[in-house]
Amino acid sequence: MTTTTAAWLSRLDQHAMEHGFHARLAERHGALYTEEDQEVLLVTFENAEDIRAQEGEKLPAGLRLAGREGWSQLCLYSEGTTWFRDAEVYAFFDDLVDDGFFDLFDRVLFYGAGAEGYAACAFSVAAPGAAVLAIRPQATLDPARAVWDHRFMGARRLDFTGRYGYAPAMVEAAERVSLIYDPTVSEDAMHAALFGPRAQHFRTAHLGWQTDQALAEMGVTWPLVRAAALGRLDRRSFARIWRKRHRHRPYLRSVLRVLAAQDRPFLSGLWARRVLQEIDRPAFHRALAEAEETLERDNRALPPPLWHRQPRESGTG
Repeated sequence: MTTTTAAWLSRLDQHAMEHGFHARLAERHGALYTEEDQEVLLVTFENAEDIRAQEGEKLPAGLRLAGREGWSQLCLYSEGTTWFRDAEVYAFFDDLVDDGFFDLFDRVLFYGAGAEGYAACAFSVAAPGAAVLAIRPQATLDPARAVWDHRFMGARRLDFTGRYGYAPAMVEAAERVSLIYDPTVSEDAMHAALFGPRAQHFRTAHLGWQTDQALAEMGVTWPLVRAAALGRLDRRSFARIWRKRHRHRPYLRSVLRVLAAQDRPFLSGLWARRVLQEIDRPAFHRALAEAEETLERDNRALPPPLWHRQPRESGTG
């Protein structure tokens, strides 16, 4: 254990003495509980390295939202990417169930992304009636079920067949399961498909495999978590929050690259012109000029912008 890690664990111990409890679960896992009220409990699964990389107090990211909302918060953290496949983690959740811990709260939300999203789904079975929000989660890495996912070959030595194992089965007792993923990332889409139609599938095309990072850059992660925790995340609320992608430059460039790769100058031109209404970037000026030049060679043209079109004359009958 490094000095930095030891000092950080001591910081968690100190926080727990004042606000809840801190349980160290073997060498690679731990749990930090911060008690507020008994209306909402936010359960997050986070990577310890990411927590320590934050500025300030280096406490779980989920605690910032929970603190603003006055919610209680339980963070399970891991040293490295472990998918939380550890007997001591299973025993920890067993103890919470035996103690009736989750019964203390009116609402419980399990949240995580990627490997942590898998864990959020898998351990939600400990709190029947809870909600789950998972960003690009894996359903399992058991080769018998997911031999097509070659991204995490080292994780195949982990046991995904035992307790808290197959995530789609573990969410069956949840009140609502919401999955966010990019359907153009085939592995993420296939994992999501294993959860079946019972889950709400929110598709975020063109964000790529780092969907959670892109959502964080847009500033929409915690609005999504808040909506899910309060039972308000549905098609309409997601669409409203997801609109922020129209000002997220990596997303805008990603769409433009896809259209260019598909050799669709008409749509590329429309997209570039639409983006230029919001932001003035050389790349989109170039894309618009190239699209107009290509269309001109084919004796085609983009339609006039909506704001240049003449209104239709209304008939008099």
